[in-house]
Amino acid sequence: MAASQVLYSSDPKVTRPVSVHPEVAESVDMSQPMYWDRRDTPLPDKRYKDVLTGAEESLKQKEKGPWSQLTKEEKIALYRLTFCQTFPEMKQQTGEWKTVLGGIFIFLGFTGLVVWWQTVYVYPERPRTFDDDWQAKQLKRMLDMRVNPVHGFAAKWDYEKGQWK
Repeated sequence: MAASQVLYSSDPKVTRPVSVHPEVAESVDMSQPMYWDRRDTPLPDKRYKDVLTGAEESLKQKEKGPWSQLTKEEKIALYRLTFCQTFPEMKQQTGEWKTVLGGIFIFLGFTGLVVWWQTVYVYPERPRTFDDDWQAKQLKRMLDMRVNPVHGFAAKWDYEKGQWK
């Protein structure tokens, strides 16, 4: 069937078309036993390989006998039928932290460039009211006008000595 085909239901009551979407992923039944390789839970619910070939079937039959007759390669093959990775393979570092750290540094560098560009080209000049000279003159003017003399900063100014109390 092609992806663009439209099927109609065989039920006569249903008149709407039923489309076929082969690209839709099948859902996984989470109630069924699953296989995983994790160090914290070393025994998965099911074996790694469910469907065995003829050679693997004969190896499973040989497993039922004495293990002293098995070679090292056969024991490893039996292990690989049950588990995908060994503990050292699971513990092996992937180096993913380097990619993550590199991505963080790239993001921070790009953000720094954007902030620098904005300070140079977007934001206006700093207002003159932020200058220390201007703020000193403004303070002197407010003290001369006696702004808020009861509880404000003018109450903390000694007008006779000309200094802060």
